[in-house]
Amino acid sequence: MSSTKNRGRERAAEMRAEQQRRDRRKRNLSFGGVAVAIVAVVGGLTWLGLRGQSTATGPGPAIEGLQSYSDLARDHVTGAVAYPQSPAVGGKHSAVWQNCGWYASTIANENAVHSMEHGAAWVTYRADLAADQKARLKSELAGRRYVVTSEYSNLDAPVVVSAWGAQVKLTDADDSRLTAFLDAYANSPKAPEPGGECTGGTGTPS
Repeated sequence: MSSTKNRGRERAAEMRAEQQRRDRRKRNLSFGGVAVAIVAVVGGLTWLGLRGQSTATGPGPAIEGLQSYSDLARDHVTGAVAYPQSPAVGGKHSAVWQNCGWYASTIANENAVHSMEHGAAWVTYRADLAADQKARLKSELAGRRYVVTSEYSNLDAPVVVSAWGAQVKLTDADDSRLTAFLDAYANSPKAPEPGGECTGGTGTPS
């Protein structure tokens, strides 16, 4: 009888120990699942944060003389717009964008601004810019899709490069800031509609 009771107690102890092991496994699995969920959430939030940074229209890179502008309107309008900047860097604009490419004459601000909304950079030059300087501009712009280049009346610098909310006035076509600006702003995610159409609008570039 005594041996039977002993075996019963031993069996009960074994069952309790097994149950405790099962409970520990469940707790470990539960903790592990929570940890995985936390990592996933944190990772997702981090990705969203980085994605948000990449599409932000905040300050651009450190380019000497860079002027930044914010809170620019995006309405489509008809007729001329009185822009506070010259050339314009954003704001109300035509419903038709300017086709990207080189223009040997002036183009309308309102069409160029729409192209900048799509991510294009706008390179403007004085009418009296020397032929070799124009050739230098064409060389720099070769192969760049999201760039509109045109003559501009009464330009207060030999060359001015603009994008949505950003502008730099250059000393000449050899100014190293030209490349820096185009690398940063031509088809940049800083534009309201990056990657938008830059063909199929108005204008026939040469």
